[in-house]
Amino acid sequence: MKPIVRSGAAARAGALLILLGPLVSWVAEFITAAAWQDPPYSPLYNWVSHLGLTGPPQTAFGQVANSPLGAVMDTGWVIYGTLLIIGTFLVFDPRKGARPIIIMILAVLAGVGVSLVGIFQGSNANVDNGLIAFHTFGAQGVMLAGNIMAIAVGAGGTRIGLTRGRSIASITLGTAGLIAFPLFMADVFTGWMWDIGLFERAEIYPIMIGHALLGSSVAATERHRATHPPAPLSARVES
Repeated sequence: MKPIVRSGAAARAGALLILLGPLVSWVAEFITAAAWQDPPYSPLYNWVSHLGLTGPPQTAFGQVANSPLGAVMDTGWVIYGTLLIIGTFLVFDPRKGARPIIIMILAVLAGVGVSLVGIFQGSNANVDNGLIAFHTFGAQGVMLAGNIMAIAVGAGGTRIGLTRGRSIASITLGTAGLIAFPLFMADVFTGWMWDIGLFERAEIYPIMIGHALLGSSVAATERHRATHPPAPLSARVES
């Protein structure tokens, strides 16, 4: 089957950007969560987006939020979204049919979504002024588009450079994330709010792992092409 990705320097650069995105976000999350000590941040209980709240401590969406390095988390999300969009456009070739175009559209939705989460905080002030709509749209957008993208990438894995195992893993991750979405929404809208951070990460982490799989797979494929160039046509004819 014909590949749907570019080759050469563009693909290598794009693969690196796609891989770096989730890594940057994870590092920012670790640093920000470690700085949140009063009360200690709980990754299972606390909202993920509360890590990005700047300013004085506040009680937002039923939880006390006190993130001294909120700007670090916000920056990490914006960088992640930006790298994802640029990297995907460098890797995928829209001239190769509908699948790369669909993946690129999903990447834009996911990248814009995670960036909106970093730009528009889930704060009480934004609830009052109405800007919380951008935060909500961004969060739900990346949860849906990101997991669907993982499934689309896995389904076209052989044309992208993923091994069979990584293709199955990408589909599984996206499916698990989509299953977690209605559970998360039910947890929120019923007011139960049980371990909200756990449900959020059940949607978000599959997306991030899927992007890491995509970026590393394309990078490995390009590295193999660079070190094992195809034989000249004359040599292949003689053989």
